[in-house]
Formats: sequence, structure tokens, C-alpha cells
Amino acid sequence: MSDHPFVVGIAGGTSSGKTTVTREIASALGPENVAVVQHDSYYKDLPDFEGLAAKDINFDHPDAYDTALFVDHIRQLKLGNPISQPVYNYTTYRRTGDLVRVDPKPILIVEGILIFVESELRDLMDIKVYVDTDDDERLLRRLRRDVLERGRTIDSVMSQYIETVKPMHLEFVEPSKRWADVIVPRGGENKVALDMVITMLKSMTRHG
Repeated sequence: MSDHPFVVGIAGGTSSGKTTVTREIASALGPENVAVVQHDSYYKDLPDFEGLAAKDINFDHPDAYDTALFVDHIRQLKLGNPISQPVYNYTTYRRTGDLVRVDPKPILIVEGILIFVESELRDLMDIKVYVDTDDDERLLRRLRRDVLERGRTIDSVMSQYIETVKPMHLEFVEPSKRWADVIVPRGGENKVALDMVITMLKSMTRHG
């Protein structure tokens, strides 16, 4: 393996299966070989939105993220330095104040819906994987997740989806697919595509 981590970007629409793909790769390669940083951990803190209420914020726009800090942390990991990743609470829309130490590993997975949108982020990646899943299935998954795991109402999830999630997907996420080196249809269920990516990464950890 080279002296700096091999960076794998995993993008795709909301609830497309990015986390499942990330988990499958990490499980196959082993925790000693894989570090993961998620763009969602780098949402700006609620007070940084100049007094806007959470219901008035477009959390699916690139401006909702502290991408400058995210880029800096990826660069630090590529240099072999550990980082302190922020922890974000999706119920309160605030950072908790806690920090999670992430140590550099041979493979660094960078995950998020908008990570291919910013050229500064793309340039840090050695391979870009886009998880492509049917829109209806993604909506159902998001609805289930936000209601059961994040304590939101069905009405609030549907309103957010119609007002910001879907428009931002069409404006930013879907077009960013053109930057992908590998497209994985059907997400984590696509064992053939997953096995191809995992085999390539295993080869890199052995012979890179």
C-alpha cells in the first residue's frame, strides 16, 4: 500500500444504500484497513444558519455543509494524521459537541449525497462510486428511517422531500453521477458490483 490512504468516494441519492455499500466494503476488508468519514457529520450547526428555524433550512443544498472542514479532515487523513470528526444530532439539528477520533487507514471511505458536486472534494478521491437506486424505493426508505430513527412525523418527512430533497436531488445529486468511475445499481443488493469493488480494493491493500 502507498504511504497515504486510497480514497473511495461513495455518493448517491438519499437512502440509496450508500451506508450499506460502505458497511459491506468495510466488513470485507476489515476494520484495520478501513476508515470512514461521512459528509452528514459535517452539517453546519443550527446557529450558523443566521437565525433561520430548522424548518426553513434546505439541508439538501451544498451550502448546508461545512465542506471546508470536511476537505481539511480528508487531507489530514491522507497525510497520515488522525482527525476529530464532529457528531451531529439529526433531531435537534445541532452538533452535540462530542468528537470522534478517526485514524488514517489504508482505505478511506468518504460518503455522502453531495460529495461529487464539489471539485475540491472530487480531487481528493482515487475512485468514485455512485449508488443508483429507484426513486420510489429511496423515498420509502427515507420515510421509514426519519420516522423510526429520527423521531419525525410522516407529514414533515413528506413535506421536506417534496420541497427540498427531490429538487436538490435533481439539481445536484443526479447530475453528479457523471463524475463516477463505477455506478452500482440497486445499492447494497447488487452483490456482483459490490464484489468487483471489494476485489479491487483488496488487491490494492495487498499490492499497493
